[in-house]
Amino acid sequence: MAVSQPRVEKDSEDCSLLPLVHDVIKCMDKDKDGQDVHQELMKLKTKIQKAREQISNMPGIDSSPQEQQQQLATLREQVRTKNQLLQKYKSLCMFDVPKAS
Repeated sequence: MAVSQPRVEKDSEDCSLLPLVHDVIKCMDKDKDGQDVHQELMKLKTKIQKAREQISNMPGIDSSPQEQQQQLATLREQVRTKNQLLQKYKSLCMFDVPKAS
């Protein structure tokens, strides 16, 4: 029951809105006519829309919290089992490496 995660480009990982809000405020102080403010607000609106799209495309977003908890418990159990198997295989003699003298 593995969930494949889509590859996210580095540009789309940056969802920080604070720099754009700062630019809008800075334009409001500089430009009393509001021409540049409108352009900066459009950049902010575009960034918010991209963030919304990323959120809606996140794996598991359509799952309920109970389903997510069940999946987490299943994955933790798989990790525990794999760790036990790894420890078992490590204890076998064939993995012992002779020490150089």
